[in-house]
Amino acid sequence: MLMFASSVGLYLLIRASHQAKMPEPLNNLAMFAVPVLIYLPIALNTPTRFALQWNEWAIIITQGAFLSYLGNKSSLRGMQLAPNPGYSLIISKSYVVFTTLVALFWFGARISVPSMIAIVLIIVCSTLIIIERKSPALHRNTAWIWYTLAAFFCWGFLTLFSKYLYELGVPILTRLIYSMGIASILIALETKQKHIDLQKLSRLQVLILFGIGVLATAFNYFMQVGIDLAPNVGYVNAVNAASIGAVTLGAWLFFRDELTLRKMVGVVGVMVGLVLLFMN
Repeated sequence: MLMFASSVGLYLLIRASHQAKMPEPLNNLAMFAVPVLIYLPIALNTPTRFALQWNEWAIIITQGAFLSYLGNKSSLRGMQLAPNPGYSLIISKSYVVFTTLVALFWFGARISVPSMIAIVLIIVCSTLIIIERKSPALHRNTAWIWYTLAAFFCWGFLTLFSKYLYELGVPILTRLIYSMGIASILIALETKQKHIDLQKLSRLQVLILFGIGVLATAFNYFMQVGIDLAPNVGYVNAVNAASIGAVTLGAWLFFRDELTLRKMVGVVGVMVGLVLLFMN
């Protein structure tokens, strides 16, 4: 639930960032670099193991350079190219089903029938919230499907590899600092390549970026704790997907976004699925 709360706050601040005309790479940089700066002094003052075996390094590098960085870029690109951004978002969010099923075989995880029903309910009701009923124009470019599928598998394997690193005994702070540090370097290089001048940021933009970084710090840490402790990693992904419902209400409350009857039904359905998931 701590992950859920920080996820909602994070998405709402990103929405505020868009309204403040923030360059997109800076949002990404704040989401990865600020957490590293917060995690590092904590790790240095606690008995955290930083030394890794070669196979652990391979997974960490894969997480940072490919699953986190490329997954994020693929997700954004898929939404940009899709006839409706909601199509891409709901497909990539459905990775919860993939991780739930794979975890049954990879980690010997368990899942009850009511929990599986709850996960499906969350996904279906999220569709009601995300996808707009607009008739898209003829759209022959199918590249968005491949970008979306790339994001789908990136998010899925990011979760599964995090669980595997936990099984290997790699501490949460170690895997977050290394993987997010690698992604931060790649995003910083992208920011420099696009000649984004940080000195031109307003005070409001700086505060928003700082808030995004702090909430991303909480979100990623509590997600990792959830992945370590949950009976099935799919539960954590389902809760993450369910945050769409709370974000929808928050966007209506703070940004006066439209809240139709269909979206309200979706929000209620997502919350029912969330309660059902935790009851089991």
